[in-house]
Amino acid sequence: MSQPTNPLSPAQGIHILLVEEDENMRRSLHLKLRAHGFEVSSYPAAGLLLADARSMSAEILIADYQLQGTDGIKVLCELRGIGWQGRAILIAATPSIALREAAAAAGYHAVLEKPLRPNELIRAVTSLRAP
Repeated sequence: MSQPTNPLSPAQGIHILLVEEDENMRRSLHLKLRAHGFEVSSYPAAGLLLADARSMSAEILIADYQLQGTDGIKVLCELRGIGWQGRAILIAATPSIALREAAAAAGYHAVLEKPLRPNELIRAVTSLRAP
């Protein structure tokens, strides 16, 4: 008998970039994504993500909006500037309409509000992979 399919369980091997300054939040998100089968490279700062050559092979970026010295929108723009073509999710404590519009214009596919609801991030990531 086959196992029931969990709609929140993505296929193995998808590489996600996670940039979040808050150590507890970063660790929590990293562990949650790994538990759902994703390969995760997490960074406490945008500069570390941008300096990592492995970032170019990732399919998905998850970035906090507020980062020291920059923001998540600029991070995506910088990645795009060096040829990264993946999909992206922005997380923000207070996602205003203006921020959502700016994120969409920069190429973000979703903006999620902190604190994230259970499985909200997994659903968003899974929806980015849908054909």
